[in-house]
Formats: sequence, C-alpha cells, structure tokens
Amino acid sequence: MAEKSVLIRNIPEEINSWITSECERLRMSQQEFMLSIIKDVHGNQKPGCLREAKIKSPSRERKKHVFSFIDLFAGIGGLRFGLEAVGGRCLFSSEWDRYCQKTYNAWFGEMPHGDITKINPEDIPDHDLLAAGFPCQPFSIAGVSKKNALGRPHGFKDITQGTLFFNVASIINIKRPSVILLENVKNLKSHDGGNTWKVINYTIEELGYKVFSSIMDASAWVPQHRERVFIVGFDRKVFGPNPPFSFPEKPENAQPVIKDILDSNPDPKYTLSDHLWKYLQDYARRHREKGNGFGYGLVNPEGISRTLSARYYKDGSEILIPQKGRNPRRLTPYEAARLMGFPVSEERTIVVSDTQAYRQFGNAVVPMVVEAVGRRITEVIEWNKNTDNEKPLFKSIKRKNSKNNNMERV
Repeated sequence: MAEKSVLIRNIPEEINSWITSECERLRMSQQEFMLSIIKDVHGNQKPGCLREAKIKSPSRERKKHVFSFIDLFAGIGGLRFGLEAVGGRCLFSSEWDRYCQKTYNAWFGEMPHGDITKINPEDIPDHDLLAAGFPCQPFSIAGVSKKNALGRPHGFKDITQGTLFFNVASIINIKRPSVILLENVKNLKSHDGGNTWKVINYTIEELGYKVFSSIMDASAWVPQHRERVFIVGFDRKVFGPNPPFSFPEKPENAQPVIKDILDSNPDPKYTLSDHLWKYLQDYARRHREKGNGFGYGLVNPEGISRTLSARYYKDGSEILIPQKGRNPRRLTPYEAARLMGFPVSEERTIVVSDTQAYRQFGNAVVPMVVEAVGRRITEVIEWNKNTDNEKPLFKSIKRKNSKNNNMERV
C-alpha cells in the first residue's frame, strides 16, 4: 500500500514561529519534529518536545530577535542565513527563479514571493532591515547636472527608472527601514564607466541614509577567492549623521583550505572524460601561446580556489580537483555548497538537479561573510539603544502612511 502524506497548510504565524524555534533548539527538521509529535500522541504519550522544555510564548520568543528584515532577490538564502545567525527574523522574501524558490522553500519552509517588480511596496511588511542581492543594470546619470542647472526637480525615480534597483529604492522610500544591506559583484563600482555606482550611492544618500561600502573577499571564511561589494546604509533620522559602523576584519582563526570541503568518496561521474580533459588542456595551451591567461584551474588541496561561477555546470574548468592516476574532477554539488559556506546536511539537502545547484551556488552570497557584516550592524543597533538620543528603530513603532501598522512586529 502506498505511503500517504499529511499536508498541513495555513498554519497560524505564531504556531509556525514556535515550530521553527523548537526545530532550531532540538536540531531537527520540521518533518522530523512533526513526526515525533504525531508518533508520541499515537502512543498516548505527551510529545517529547513538550516534556524536554516548557513551551514559551511565541511573542516572548520573538523578543529574542534583535531586528526584523526582508530578503529581496533572495536566491537560495545566503543573506538570510547570515542575518538569522545574528538575531534577525525574516518577515518577507522575494525571488523570481522557480528553482531557487524550490531550494529556498526546502531550506526555510517558506516559498518566496515572485517577481519583485510585480509586488506593491505597500504590501510588504514593515521591517527594520532591508537586505537585497540585486542584479546589476546600467543607469544614466547624465541628466542630473543639467537639471540642477535648470532648477528642475530630479531624484531616484528619474535616474533609476527601468532598473531593478529602482524597485529596491522604491521599497526603501516607502517602508523606511532603519538599515539597508545590499550585495553585488565587485565590478559594480566600475560598471557602466562608474555611473552605476554613482547613481546607487547618490540615491541611497538622497533617501536619507549614511552609506558605507566595502569590497570583501570571502577567502577568509571559505576556501575560495570571492570578492563582492557590500553596501550598508543607516537611516540618519534613526542613527544620526555618523553611526560608528565599520566592516569586519578577517577572522583570526586559520584560513580554511580546499581539502576541508572535499568528499572522501565522490561519485566517479564527476571525473572529467578523456575528451573534455584534452579539450581543456588544448584550450589552455592555445591561450598561453597567445600570451593570455585563460585556462582551467587545477586547485591545490592545501590552498584556495578561484571564484565559483554560475557557469560551473558547463565544464567545471575554473575549479578542478586533482586525482591520483585519473583525470581531475569537478566539485560535487555538496562540495560546491560547502565551498560557499552553506550548511547542507542530511536534513538540509540539495533538492534540484546538479546543473541548477551549480548555478545557484555560483550566484549566491557567502552566508558567513553576511554574518560577519551583520554582527557589525547589530553592534551599531546596540550602540543606538544606549545613546541618549535614541530614535525609534523597531517596527513596533507605528509609522504614518503604512498599511501594515496593524501587523505584529518584532
């Protein structure tokens, strides 16, 4: 007889929050947690999770969180993992890619909303921090100086219209989060002759935020050279003109190396075929003869790798693992996950094809870097709480012109 599944939909938020916190406390997946309760009740026993600890009020659990946040262009949750690690509570997520949605839902028990361009900012819950790994698109800043000279008004709508950053800026303008955290590729600052960065920086400052930015290399946290730009903004009305923020230094512990993330017995299917291995060698040789640096990346297990890209699924050439007596091999998807610092496990598995997994990890942000930046943000939040001139931070403070003031807040 086929096994039947029990599906529970429309769980009230306070119960879902309690389940999430208990799963974290007991180090169990949601499926394991619910099955344990059902089995105990079926055996006329009090559920084990209730015997182990007194159940706390969901509202008390929520007070433990330092801030609330939303996760835009969420991908597979790299920003979310990092922010939750420092006390953040996610209230809303958005990601248009259906394969990323599948992974996000499997890992967080939440299906992200779709295309952010089709979401009304007013419908997004109020939040303390806006996090977004937005795509990079060209901007035009050419008209700003001319409009200044003519005395004509301009602003973020005028110079960012038609870009995805416009949607982020619109949400910031309407929801007024106290903190913003944006992540993008290193080339953001040089993209489109520097215009993209000028517009982003200008826009955030015009919206009333003190802006900090830094290009950070994840190699201090994971065995991979991966540079990304991080942008942090603090609302000047909340934190004043000069909040004491600085980006984190490299951790003092020993730098991880490739061998730390490798499987002991990888499937032979990840070993390159003779044909592909010959092609990559010939390709590298031709470019060396031309004086170019293009070629495959055969890594030293005692060192770090090149940057994992979204195209890794094609031939794996940028990161190849040497094998004694055999052709080199690609990373397995689980090795790629660990190379990025994602906490995959028997409970948090990869639920998409190898091709989609490589794309997802290659496009992702390293959670441990986000955690390090997030910890510095929480230090500024604590500093703000202890100053004499503290301004409202948490969204328990009602804001004017908000449709969400009747919603429960952190």
